[in-house]
Amino acid sequence: MADITFNKLKTFLPKSIQCFREGYSFQFFRKDLLAGLTVGIIAFPAALAVAVGVNVPPERALFTAVIAGFLISALGGSRVQVGGPTSTLIVILYDVTLRHGFEGMLMATLLAGIILVIFGLAGLGTYIKYMPYPVVTGLTTGIAVVIFSSQFKDFLGLQMGTVPIDFVGKWKAYLRYLTSWDPRSFAIGLGTLLVMIYFRRFKPRFPGPLIALVIFSFFAWLFKLDIPTIGTRFGSLPRTLPAPSFPTFGLEESLDLVPDALTIAILAGIESLLSAVVAEGMTGWRHQSNTELVAQGIANIGASFFGGIPATGSLSRTAANVKAGGVTPLSGMIHACVVLLILFIFAPLVNKIPLACLAAVLFMIAWGMSEIHHFIHLFTAPKKDVAVLLSVFALTVLINITAAVQVGMILAAFLFMKAMSDVSDVVSTTQFFEENNQSLEGYHDPDAIYRTDVPEGVEVYEINGPFFFGVADRLKNLLNELERPSKIFILRMRRVPTIDASGMHALEEFYIECARQGTILLLSGVKKGPLRNLRRYHLDELIGEDHIFSNIHSALEFAKELLRTEKFKQALK
Repeated sequence: MADITFNKLKTFLPKSIQCFREGYSFQFFRKDLLAGLTVGIIAFPAALAVAVGVNVPPERALFTAVIAGFLISALGGSRVQVGGPTSTLIVILYDVTLRHGFEGMLMATLLAGIILVIFGLAGLGTYIKYMPYPVVTGLTTGIAVVIFSSQFKDFLGLQMGTVPIDFVGKWKAYLRYLTSWDPRSFAIGLGTLLVMIYFRRFKPRFPGPLIALVIFSFFAWLFKLDIPTIGTRFGSLPRTLPAPSFPTFGLEESLDLVPDALTIAILAGIESLLSAVVAEGMTGWRHQSNTELVAQGIANIGASFFGGIPATGSLSRTAANVKAGGVTPLSGMIHACVVLLILFIFAPLVNKIPLACLAAVLFMIAWGMSEIHHFIHLFTAPKKDVAVLLSVFALTVLINITAAVQVGMILAAFLFMKAMSDVSDVVSTTQFFEENNQSLEGYHDPDAIYRTDVPEGVEVYEINGPFFFGVADRLKNLLNELERPSKIFILRMRRVPTIDASGMHALEEFYIECARQGTILLLSGVKKGPLRNLRRYHLDELIGEDHIFSNIHSALEFAKELLRTEKFKQALK
């Protein structure tokens, strides 16, 4: 037992420890140092932009980049994953902060971290990344639209008060105040955007956002442009990390935050694991999904103690880390130290960055995450997938991301159940081969029903596909469809890979109905997994172990023997 527990704990061993155990050379350190410096420079303006998008003081995102960024790399299951505050969570965090205040957002971060740790320990890392593609695309494109909308005021320098929360109201207000736009803010924002586009297209190896921020912040300072900056909106940035403290939020209010925390955890888990998968494809190094989720959870808990916002694995930073030559998690830890060093040295200068510059950075982020070509291409998919895509997109934009995730997953689940019901069926095998004249589909099947004689008084039906609640109702009504009750009913389950509680309950009711009509029920071809579930449910005792067979030939031989002897009467008793 102790060995099993130890082996299970070994699966959560961070990649950082594994890498150092394998041997760490100065050559590795040189690569990690260069990559960490590069990613730290890239991460700094991205963190500032996320903070502005969430409408929290910029230092909060920088604290997250330092604390969570360090912990994600130190404890994670990927050699090259780099984490921190990302644009994916902007919409949900803005909404939570608006409804519950900054302390509420900290508590949501803490709860999301706990949920992520539970996900990882429960082994959900293997599956959480398989969120339906239309749901993911609808979410990302919807989030991109909301981020773009939220920055329109700062980009144009509109002279208006508080921006309405809802999407429609926001754009009505923008149109109403459009004539109040400030040419200076617009020029700074447009210039920043054009420089970033240039570097992204022609000089992708350079940190375009940082270069653009430096150029146009200096330009605004040089010409003394009176436009909103980080300092005028949020005040001066601190140059050190705060002392750790537990979020102060009541129990009742914390319970209200659970749905939001669950949404944050799901989005953080999906983005982090997708980023790790992409990194795996770029490097060939395998990642540990569950270890990564646990690390993400601990990192978010740590961020909440230092007044930070939620963090995830960042695809852009991770890709930059790989391209810059990072080979171990130390590069991600160095990136966090670089962000802290920049904050310590350049905090007074950061205060002078115009908000129009950060709005332009968020425009670029929104365009990058919108994946508009994927969104449009999905319209060629089946109509049910298009319905999920549009529903999630509309809910993200018009309502909120929590509703979009919940409805999207429910819709995807129902459509999956419908698809499984379509491929799972209960059919009469004898009737099938009579009507299809021994079709070639089963001609070479050694267990085909036409290869043996089915005696009179015996009905053979087969379940094709998973035996779950979508198929259970068909089995319940099966006896009513027969012209007269058969003496023996053989239910073939060779093509049943799994059976759920509804299926077992339906099988129990089917056995009881068979007994009421004087029909003996036999099962054939039951696989190990379903058989194990039947035994756990005690259906083997109810049906009888001697009435469960490995193949159809054994079941038919037993049926013939019953019909020939007095065993049939004894079996009915």
